[in-house]
Amino acid sequence: MNTAFNKHIVVEIKNLNKSFNEKKVLINVNLNLNEGENLAILGKSGIGKSVLLKCISGLIYPDKGTIMVFDKDLLSLGDKELNKIRERIGYVFQNAALYDSMTIGENLLFPLERNGKGLTKIEKEELIADTLDSVGLVDVIDKMPSELSGGMRKRAGLARALISKPEIILYDEPTTGLDPVTSRDISKLIVKIQKKYKTSSIIVTHDMKCAELTSNRMLVLHDGHFIAEGAYSDLKNHNLNEVRDYFAN
Repeated sequence: MNTAFNKHIVVEIKNLNKSFNEKKVLINVNLNLNEGENLAILGKSGIGKSVLLKCISGLIYPDKGTIMVFDKDLLSLGDKELNKIRERIGYVFQNAALYDSMTIGENLLFPLERNGKGLTKIEKEELIADTLDSVGLVDVIDKMPSELSGGMRKRAGLARALISKPEIILYDEPTTGLDPVTSRDISKLIVKIQKKYKTSSIIVTHDMKCAELTSNRMLVLHDGHFIAEGAYSDLKNHNLNEVRDYFAN
């Protein structure tokens, strides 16, 4: 995929380091996310891709480095300022992370009530219905997560991330555990969201078809740092075996 996007940087990471005990996970990581861009991050399981997303969202603090989000130094913000930044970021968890005891509609209502948008009950109901419609789930508003297929739960998780109209969306392995057809549908939905809502997104994945369909640009994470950057067609013929291995199949 290759579409135009604004060159204004909305996320800028410099020399980010994160270790857990003696294990170095992220080593001097540098990353820029442009406004309106879909950036895919490739890497093997357990290599630190999700850790990077959690650092960007403020769920994990790095050992050192800087994280600028919307021109704000994330690591220097107090809780109130940090929460304001988080309200502008949608996080799509790998397992959807829906509340099992709530209906899909209630799952979407929860962040609306917490964020204090000042909407009336009717306005909230209309927003929930519109958001579910945008991901093709308008008919499941009263269903429980356990009643949905894996693909539908992924869509519901995306709808919950969208309900607060985020400017940045972080996707953590959005197609993991899905069959090829459903994976393609989710990938197409990510592109649709980018175009409709003008979002800037980071898509963590090891699904090459998802990366190809959704990304404007790709980065390859290996041994704690990025070893390659470019469009899908550029990386396919990269001189490093560690990069070409992702295209072997």
